[in-house]
Amino acid sequence: MDTSGIGRRIAYWRERRGFTQTDFGQLMGQTRRWVQDIEGGRRQQDPRLSVLVRAAEALRVPLERLLTDDLPDPPASGASGVPPAGVLGVVDALYNPRIDGEPLAPAVLERRLVYCCQAFQACHYATLARELPLLISCAGQTAHDAAVGARTDAQALLSRVYQLVTSYLHKYGETAAIPAALAADRGLLAAERSGDLVQVGAAARRVAKSLVHQQRPETAVEFATVAARRLGGELMERGPLGWSTLGMLYLSAALAASSQERTTARMRLATGFVDEAAEIADRQGADRNEDWTMFGPTNVGLHRVDVLLRFEDASAALEAAGGLSPEALRNMTRERRAGHHVALARASLLTRRKEEAARELLEAERLAPEEVRCRPDAVSLVKDVVGATVEPGGQLRALAERCGLRA
Repeated sequence: MDTSGIGRRIAYWRERRGFTQTDFGQLMGQTRRWVQDIEGGRRQQDPRLSVLVRAAEALRVPLERLLTDDLPDPPASGASGVPPAGVLGVVDALYNPRIDGEPLAPAVLERRLVYCCQAFQACHYATLARELPLLISCAGQTAHDAAVGARTDAQALLSRVYQLVTSYLHKYGETAAIPAALAADRGLLAAERSGDLVQVGAAARRVAKSLVHQQRPETAVEFATVAARRLGGELMERGPLGWSTLGMLYLSAALAASSQERTTARMRLATGFVDEAAEIADRQGADRNEDWTMFGPTNVGLHRVDVLLRFEDASAALEAAGGLSPEALRNMTRERRAGHHVALARASLLTRRKEEAARELLEAERLAPEEVRCRPDAVSLVKDVVGATVEPGGQLRALAERCGLRA
């Protein structure tokens, strides 16, 4: 095996993916010093193939890219049907949870969960790849070992962990649909065991989205609406926390309804669900991050745009987006803001506004690089915008390259 240049190529692709040496070391289960050594050529005398395979998976490039310079560009993220290595580590923890050392105390576990929820809303997915495996294992162990009086809280916390795992896996689309469904089901089971109706409603929302990813949108609509009717009365008595949970259930039903072929009846159904959520948001009166939902009038507006776009009514989606308050949008999380820019890019491309589509994608990447570079749907959109542009500008070409595409 020709080992010359392997470290240089690893460093090149690490930087292209936006990983620090510490980030890449964590994905590889190694230290920053280890990365420095391999990139500096001090670990190349007899490189193990298994190490190179794992490095290629972490960097989302074909193995051959680390062995030679003169090859076609790597496929877009997720194009191989296999999620990145960091995601696989989370999936492995779902099926084979294990704890190296003492399990975390409940208070520490809660703080780690809050940290991970903040990371998700900031689109720091590499952080989640590192943190979630231990969180899954420790939350499961804590729920298993909980004394009778502590079981309710332990199961509720376990449900929240599985809900976060589900949302994280959904970022990777079809490549992670099966483990996401497993996490969603486990989250709902833990919520039911806890008796916490807020967590039951929140977990039901993840199950509904998982059903959409499994190509069962009609089942998802029914599941979300049944949950909303069953829980609605008691959730409405819980104040903003309950209102946010119920409102997000209706928005989940709207997205599920709009994941089907466009018909007048389905458009009316999806719009009706958004209107239901809007009434709850009006009662709440403001955007609030109750249970990490960012539910409120602005989030309802963002979902209205998404529903129209899913039905490929791009002009109406852009018109609806124009009615959103710029100040309110700035107060949304980076995850929601970046996702909105990606949606506007898709709408702009559908209406043949290619330069605007490129600008929206660049703004999305500026806000949250991993939301654009790591998600298969976003990478595919970048590819579509590049393909539709006769002479892509330097910024668009650079974005495509950072996503692993030929520009």
